[in-house]
Amino acid sequence: MLWEDDSISQDLPTADVVDLAFSIQCRQLPVDHLHALSTALQDALPDMQNAGIGLHELHIAGSQNGWERPDPRLGQYLIPSRRTRLSMRVPRNKAGEITRRLQGLILDIDGCELTLGSAREKPISSHDTLYARHVLMQDAAEEEDENLFLERMARELEEKGIQVKKALCGKTSKIGTDSDPLYTRSLMIADLSPADSIKLQQEGLGDHQHLGCGIFLPMKGIQAVDMGDD
Repeated sequence: MLWEDDSISQDLPTADVVDLAFSIQCRQLPVDHLHALSTALQDALPDMQNAGIGLHELHIAGSQNGWERPDPRLGQYLIPSRRTRLSMRVPRNKAGEITRRLQGLILDIDGCELTLGSAREKPISSHDTLYARHVLMQDAAEEEDENLFLERMARELEEKGIQVKKALCGKTSKIGTDSDPLYTRSLMIADLSPADSIKLQQEGLGDHQHLGCGIFLPMKGIQAVDMGDD
């Protein structure tokens, strides 16, 4: 855990990225769906990896096990509700074009059909507490020792000019790909200045943002962050 006090007040900057939240029609999805979803989207957005487009994981509570996330080893799936949205972080000046390309598309997500509906544009806010479900780990040592992970995060954020005063990492996860899986940790950063909050959401942290890694969302506070298993 990394924890400092003191605060810095800065003028609110304007973000040049937004989140697009698409309504969807989908009966079920694989629990580990990020790679298949990203691949399907890249058929319509072939420049996705190089155009500053990030993909949010569809985060759904598992209806099969009460509050527990479904277990794919038991053949269970995520069950989207009518309120579930597919969200992407995109450059503001490309939001309209991306919406036109994707709206109405029917995607095949590992055999599960997902239809994209209308999109709502959500501006980035300068919240002082941000959370990423997936940030890439560098090696097995960071899985065994969270302090190594946090120290590297602090260095990488410092290189971006972002001052880190409070950071807390959580559960480890695995994202399947066509080759080796990606191993990640969740990460919360608190007490960010408005400028640093916008910068971190705009730039993200680390690689594979098209697979849901290094994308930060605002949280209401430390108490609201689930740093344990889903």
